[in-house]
Amino acid sequence: MKNALESPKESSGQESLTRQAYMRLRDDILTGDLAPARKLKIDELRGDYKIGSSPLREALSLLTSDGLVERLDQRGFRVSPVSAGEFDELLKTRCWLEERALRESIANGGSDWEEAIVLSFYRLSRVPRSSDSDHFVANKDWEHHHKRFHMALIAACGSTQLLRFCDQLYDQNIRYRQITGPTAYPKRDTQQEHEDIMQATLDGKADLAVERLVSHYSQTGSILSSVLDK
Repeated sequence: MKNALESPKESSGQESLTRQAYMRLRDDILTGDLAPARKLKIDELRGDYKIGSSPLREALSLLTSDGLVERLDQRGFRVSPVSAGEFDELLKTRCWLEERALRESIANGGSDWEEAIVLSFYRLSRVPRSSDSDHFVANKDWEHHHKRFHMALIAACGSTQLLRFCDQLYDQNIRYRQITGPTAYPKRDTQQEHEDIMQATLDGKADLAVERLVSHYSQTGSILSSVLDK
């Protein structure tokens, strides 16, 4: 509950700073700039982000709900660690949920849904996976359009709860994909994989679309498992 003496302007400003802190921390966690298992000390974050302690604490609490940050008893916060076991569970859950979401979307989607898929694929295809052609450097623009494409595929599933879960799992998966990027980038034609998934989806071939989507995710999973096991 907000303090009764707190003015609407002050409240709005605090919420804006919390939102700013949340988005910046989230972005740095997803891209790996804040590495898995790194301790998040408020004093250090204040210096790095130039944001006060209260908005930072509120932002970190929000990120715990997203599964991107862990609260340590009496010891503050840390970036959630990564592990092969957690990724296996994440991959399995994503495949379960997105299979249902994709099947429902194919059954119920109309022309607007189809056009959104085509447009999102086109925009994704225009952005390079890596910012550097000689070695892998994660391209944030590609990541943005990649998520738009995958969420467009399942957008007509008819369940906001299902979409919310898939959105959250996608974000958790980004951290793992950053680990596989340097290994997977030279070996995979992800654009062709995306096109194949899109075509089966637009053709209404639910079994084939699901098969291709799961294969797309599983290839990343196989590469990641080999990296995490080292």
